[in-house]
Amino acid sequence: MQATAYTYDPGTHSGQVLLDDGTPVPFDAPAFDAGGLRLLRPGQRVRIETEGDGDSRRITLVTLQTF
Repeated sequence: MQATAYTYDPGTHSGQVLLDDGTPVPFDAPAFDAGGLRLLRPGQRVRIETEGDGDSRRITLVTLQTF
């Protein structure tokens, strides 16, 4: 699934992405670290993997979207 980086805290490696429908979804350090990234800037397109649905949905992986 694709999304856009919205917020990122380099101290905690956590933040939020916006899904293409505008829904914000938070991610935590394990999801960020699983993608091997060192930094994330707001506005970057990312690829995410999630588990669960609705309010229980959580991001398990954040990595840069490559074409």
